[in-house]
Parts: sequence; C-alpha cells; structure tokens
Amino acid sequence: MAERTKNEEAQELIKQRLAETEVRMSKAIEALHKELGSIRTGRATPALVERVEVDYYGSATPLQSLASISAPDARSLLIQPYDKGAIGAIEKAIQQGDLGLVPNNDGQVIRIAIPQLNEERREEFVRLVGKKAEEARVSIRNIRRDEVEYFRKVEKDGHIGKDEVEDNIGAVQRITDRFVVEVDKLAAKKDAELREV
Repeated sequence: MAERTKNEEAQELIKQRLAETEVRMSKAIEALHKELGSIRTGRATPALVERVEVDYYGSATPLQSLASISAPDARSLLIQPYDKGAIGAIEKAIQQGDLGLVPNNDGQVIRIAIPQLNEERREEFVRLVGKKAEEARVSIRNIRRDEVEYFRKVEKDGHIGKDEVEDNIGAVQRITDRFVVEVDKLAAKKDAELREV
C-alpha cells in the first residue's frame, strides 16, 4: 500500500513537471511575440514603440507606462503622454532608438509617420526575425534538455523505471516540437509581413 502511494506521488510530480515545462516554453513564445512585435514592418502598430526606454526622472521606464499609444491609420502613430512634462524625454528616446522613426512633437502629443521600408532595411529586419526565432528555439531546447536531465536523474535515483522515463522524455519532446512549430509560425508570419510591399 505504501509503495503504491509513493508511485502515485511520483506520477503527480511528473504531471506537475510536464505542466511546468509547458509554462516555461510558452513564456519563450510570449517573449518572441513581444520581440517580433517591436520589429517595424512599414505598418503602424503601437508595439513598435511600447518598449522604448524613456529616461523619466532618472529611471529607465518603458514608453507604454508613460503614454497612451495608438495607430490612427496604417502609416502613423499617436503618442499621448500622461505627464506632459515627459514629452521631451519621450521624443528624445524615440529619436535615439534604433527604429529609424522621426517623432513630431507639438507640445501636447507626438506623431510619428511610419515610412516605407527600403529593400536593404527590409532584409536587415528579415535577418533579425530569423535571429530572434533561433534564440527562442534555443531557449525551448534548453528547457527540454533540463527536463531530460531531470528524468534521467529521477531514474538513476530509482524513483521511476526506465520505460516510464522514456515515456516522459517522449512527452517532453512532443511538447518541445509543438512549441518549435509555434516559433516557426510566428517567424514565418513576421517574415511575410516584412516582405509585403
């Protein structure tokens, strides 16, 4: 009876471990999604500038915390600071960012016209998308490696058998494959947006 309880505990821990693996991998996808959102495609989207760091009274603050950001049309952004005194710092941060955007400050709001991407800049962004996608894949594979090592250790310690370990490693691999496909889909979608003229 006690042996069965130990086995049930091990099964419960394994289920939790697999669920945590999914959560960790989904965070890698979320991070990639945010990274790709900040890559300019020639179409206006608030994600382009949301994460720009603004020097706000001596501390680096993301723009999205300091202002309302909207895209009134496909070629422009409108930034309305919550604190009008921060408008100069916001304008400066956008100019210094590596976005290739020119802010227009009228004292109340900042307007940004989104220029068309030239072919060279477009290719640069395509390469950047590939790099960010590969970083996400590596992150997911590192999580898989950690989990495989965990299951090997649990087997070595005699808590579960070899067959069970192989089943769990297979489950980790299926989760990994699913998230890598998600990375590929996100990268392909962003790539298509960048190549769209």
